[in-house]
Amino acid sequence: MSVVLTDFAEGVAVITLNRPEAKNAVNLELAEALAAAIDEFEERADLTIGILTGAGGTFCAGMDLKGFARGERPSLPGRGFAGLTEAPPSKPLIAAVEGWALAGGCELALAADLIVASTDAKFGLPEVKRGLAAAAGGLLRLPKILPYQLAMEIAITGDPLSATVAHHHGLVNRLAEPGQALTVARELAARVAANGPLAVRATKQVLAMSAKYTDPDAFVAQREFIDPVFTSRDAKEGATAFAEKRSPVWSGS
Repeated sequence: MSVVLTDFAEGVAVITLNRPEAKNAVNLELAEALAAAIDEFEERADLTIGILTGAGGTFCAGMDLKGFARGERPSLPGRGFAGLTEAPPSKPLIAAVEGWALAGGCELALAADLIVASTDAKFGLPEVKRGLAAAAGGLLRLPKILPYQLAMEIAITGDPLSATVAHHHGLVNRLAEPGQALTVARELAARVAANGPLAVRATKQVLAMSAKYTDPDAFVAQREFIDPVFTSRDAKEGATAFAEKRSPVWSGS
């Protein structure tokens, strides 16, 4: 079974992260498969809008920390984490979120243009709890959407944000009953797909460029601060402690 599933119909591309046994955590295989699915979505003239979702009741638990502990980085050159966060598609993308959207999973949702979430969904950037930092756009995109103080609290505590609070502050466009996020996302996508595809694509590009796209220079600028974190002993300790199901012992180095 493929780690990414696709369903293309009626102008809508549904792309499903399919590692439910690992809470759809992103390894290199999934990153490459997602990039390929996004490329097909971009290239097909019959598709106007995409939906990104996760199998098994979870959107995405972020980077596969067991893979990271082995030295694997699920990022692609020029495309970022999961082959998406630094190079979102030019067509609109909806994140349909059930369960958890954590760390890189939250950053995947933030890379989308619209978010539909079940009422029991939760978003979070818990990287600091593992001695890491949210390097896939979370620290750059979150304060553009949420009030600065709330974004800061989420980022430096690593504590989650409920979908209802996220909806109140404009991070989530639509709330859905548990298990219905994809259904509601399909309804929203159908409204978009009914419009002129060239107009939709151009409108998304201009609006995103002015209001939401993360400046590529910002990814470069953050490396001065982020890269030493990922190569630190604490980063290795955080991932190893997760794999060993114990509390990390930080060294501050």
